[in-house]
Amino acid sequence: MKILLIEDDIEAATSLQKGLKHSGYEVVHASDGLHGFSLANTQNYDVLIIDRMLPNLDGLTIIRKLREEDIHTPVLILSALGEVDDRVTGLKAGGDDYLVKPYAFNELLARIEVLNRRSLTNVEKAELVINDLKLDLISHTVTRNGIAIRLQPKEMQLLEYFLRNINKIVTRTMLLEKVWGFHFDPETNLVDTQISRLRSKIDKDFSQQLLHTIRGKGYILSEDPSNPKN
Repeated sequence: MKILLIEDDIEAATSLQKGLKHSGYEVVHASDGLHGFSLANTQNYDVLIIDRMLPNLDGLTIIRKLREEDIHTPVLILSALGEVDDRVTGLKAGGDDYLVKPYAFNELLARIEVLNRRSLTNVEKAELVINDLKLDLISHTVTRNGIAIRLQPKEMQLLEYFLRNINKIVTRTMLLEKVWGFHFDPETNLVDTQISRLRSKIDKDFSQQLLHTIRGKGYILSEDPSNPKN
């Protein structure tokens, strides 16, 4: 289970990371809001632990922006603000749970476990599939015709985005925004390079090509690229 911890108090974050890792969790730490948002928006996590008061981008804004991006990873808010109105504000912003500082570590662990169980129960699909290409959302593994395909994190994110938009033309701008979190064009061949790498892994050794380039428009993951959806 992979957790993203967004906490600017380095001492508190170090202690929490140590406890979570000892409990068997993989933990990634971000010490400011902008970095935390970028990680949460571009990588896959099972649970997000977000401090409410953060530099550069506060915790509630991070949560709102993630929900606007259709990212629904369970969020546990940590805050010294413990009044009822504070908790209500946090939950209305899109948080799934709210824990007031100081807290007992065992309680935090219990809340993480509940959020993870709830997330697994509510998963609409355990797999994203087109033809014989499958992405398991639980184990984060990819197979084609039963053969395991090893993808780098960015390639995995690209494939997931395409699988959520099967038979739809996806533009370069859409990929930059949704996969890289860029809201501007860096004017590089970043997208083309990653698409080429992904295609070499999921298509090269198989008889039917699934990832196609639509000249002048973008890309499409489809068994029949001549008939895209709107």
